[in-house]
Amino acid sequence: MNYIKAKKLKMGQVFRDEGVIPVTLVQLASSPEEEPKAGDKLKVSGISKGKGFQGVVKRYGFHGGPKSHGQKKKHRSPGSIGSTGPQRVLPGTRMGGRMGGVTITVKNLEVVDFDKDRNLLMLKGAVPGNKGGILKIHSK
Repeated sequence: MNYIKAKKLKMGQVFRDEGVIPVTLVQLASSPEEEPKAGDKLKVSGISKGKGFQGVVKRYGFHGGPKSHGQKKKHRSPGSIGSTGPQRVLPGTRMGGRMGGVTITVKNLEVVDFDKDRNLLMLKGAVPGNKGGILKIHSK
């Protein structure tokens, strides 16, 4: 395993000549062997924010049913869940359930700046997880 443990601090912005750059501030747990430079591409893994129990519209992007034509309380329901041939629900059928809380890896995040004194890394864009979440930063 060739990664550095880190902690997600907060989101912020950096103002440059080319415009505003959205950044994520990350506190490295230890000093890296090879110091990251501006422009380097990194791969960041973390546990995504948990969303709790969600329906199929939010979880899978189902469109739901029509709001008229005889529909009463079925606007956000999944609809049919299969044929009557096998008289059971097949494994893997997309239904409501717990969402989030899984490991997500984001590739090609660009390093904007690195503060060697504070072990503070600025990555362009968003990284998975909530504030204070533990991250694994891999070099490409």
